[in-house]
Amino acid sequence: MDDHLYNIYQSLVLFFFENYTGVEVVIYGDMPKNKENVVYLSNHQCTADWIIADMLAIRQKALGHVRYVLKDGLKWLPLYGWYFSQHGGVYVKRSAKFDEKAMKKKLSSQTVLGTPMYLVIFPEGTRYNPELEKMISDSQAFATKEGLAVLDHVLTPRMKASHVAIETMRDHLNAVYDITVVYEGTLGKSSERQPAPTMPVEERSTRTITKELKAQLDFAHNHQYTTESFPYQPQMELTER
Repeated sequence: MDDHLYNIYQSLVLFFFENYTGVEVVIYGDMPKNKENVVYLSNHQCTADWIIADMLAIRQKALGHVRYVLKDGLKWLPLYGWYFSQHGGVYVKRSAKFDEKAMKKKLSSQTVLGTPMYLVIFPEGTRYNPELEKMISDSQAFATKEGLAVLDHVLTPRMKASHVAIETMRDHLNAVYDITVVYEGTLGKSSERQPAPTMPVEERSTRTITKELKAQLDFAHNHQYTTESFPYQPQMELTER
């Protein structure tokens, strides 16, 4: 019942985004024909990133099963903070404060019940903003120290929650989706990165920001992996324009 009600609510939200704003969505590649239990991993640039996950999920008839791994502070949002948790979302703290046992317990309880799962995770842990140079340099310095690849357009991912989710639900999952979202207009005239569009704040109207999203939503690039091993060889590619 909860998933059904959530599906109705999110379908209305998507109807607004894809019709009122005039966003055109074109999918290249083969979408899975059946619903799947998945972990959805994506880069994180703005407060509109969640709508990309919804756009993919609704095309698999899995919109009501979308659940999120969220930073702990969001649990204090009026109404939404409570609802996302009871819908199956997981609140996590960063680094040393991360409660692995609590996350495993919640995901395990849903796995035992056979709960359909479309778990969305943004492993970077915070939004990438090219104007926050210190945050980017700190992320790159950490990658260098740990012997990891130094990334230019995303932050070094914090993979603990992702690993816990995949390992805890391994027998329940059908696939892992590896998503990279790019927004039109995030490269300046000199090819320098610009901030991605965001949801309306303060004096900016909903109509203004959705017009920006219409112009700036470019594509989501997806690799689908099986859960027999991780990382995996890509089996399917999907693009949103």
